[in-house]
Amino acid sequence: MDRLLLAAFSFPAVVFTFLIVVVAGYWLLVALGVSTVEAVGAADPEAFGLGRVPLSVALSMVTVLAWGVSMLGDVVLTTAEPSPLFPGVLILVVALAAALMGTRFAIPVLNKLLPVRLDLVGTDCVVRTGRVDRSFGAAEVTTVDGRTVLVQVRQSGDRPLRTGARARIQEYDRRGGFFWITA
Repeated sequence: MDRLLLAAFSFPAVVFTFLIVVVAGYWLLVALGVSTVEAVGAADPEAFGLGRVPLSVALSMVTVLAWGVSMLGDVVLTTAEPSPLFPGVLILVVALAAALMGTRFAIPVLNKLLPVRLDLVGTDCVVRTGRVDRSFGAAEVTTVDGRTVLVQVRQSGDRPLRTGARARIQEYDRRGGFFWITA
């Protein structure tokens, strides 16, 4: 255990250890509802060659993979001392290259798992939160291939929709990251 802590907080893994803390903090904010998955690189992920995978997911994958490879390289290729500079730089470069390749191979798999947002427009959904109004709500949608997806929704009517209400998805609000629905 001491060896792993030494590896995590010595060069080269310390670079990625810091980034792991940042990534963990970001995902904690997402889990608490303070931020969204699309907050990082709110622009179209397809512009980065990611298809439907949000930039935050891709960057998190690169960080975790690079950290893991750098830890493995440090533990395997060095003794109990922190990495000397040259092997450390080599491990850093190899870890980053391996992480980028690993993420590059994972993106197509993730794209198959994520529904196309525009494909959901025109489909029916079922409200899963206590209410759906102009500022809050989530609904469950069944995709063409039979999977169910929970999406953020809003509705412009005066009477909020309640749990279990059926509605139709009208359009996707790219800026807000949610769908507009009508009962």
